[in-house]
Amino acid sequence: MPRTKDPADDSADIAQAIMALALEQAERVGWEGVRLFDVAAALDISLADIYRHYRDADAIAEAWLSKADRAMLAPAEPSFAELAPPQRIERVMLRWLDTLAPHRAVTRQILVGKLYPGHPHFVAALVVRLSRTVQWVREAALLRGGPPRRQLEEIALTWLFVATVAVWMVDRSDGQTITRRFLAGRLRDADRLQGWCPRRRQGSAASSAS
Repeated sequence: MPRTKDPADDSADIAQAIMALALEQAERVGWEGVRLFDVAAALDISLADIYRHYRDADAIAEAWLSKADRAMLAPAEPSFAELAPPQRIERVMLRWLDTLAPHRAVTRQILVGKLYPGHPHFVAALVVRLSRTVQWVREAALLRGGPPRRQLEEIALTWLFVATVAVWMVDRSDGQTITRRFLAGRLRDADRLQGWCPRRRQGSAASSAS
């Protein structure tokens, strides 16, 4: 007997279709040029149908960024926990960026648009999102530091995340090579400054003592 489709599945499919078409439209006309009535017409639905899923175009943008958050938090392979902290951070952040890569230019427009001085509520929301994302980076990278180490990690990760995204937004290299090199280099610097690999240094100290 065929399984009856859950209405929630249809709702999720429609929400995904709305987001996908809005991003596709933005590739042609820019994010600021996206018109929800065009999206509705293309999907043969009403604006009320779109409103049931997204309160406005910014909600679609937020859903797109949240998709990267979910990808970043997806279960990792068992060997992930055995990696050094900088390597874990690198993998987690690249998961976030790689998810958004198919619409990198549009994502840049979304993020830059949120910084427009005339929309202080967007700026405030972006700051909150940044803080939340950094907290999830710590969790996904399995960082266990408590105060005051935790606060230092948060400051360092916030700077690292913002700087890496800034490089990524203008990175047109194959496979985002420039971004990957930048992130790896900054993590090496942070490793030296913050000591994210204590076991390695302890081993070196033991060798020196002998």
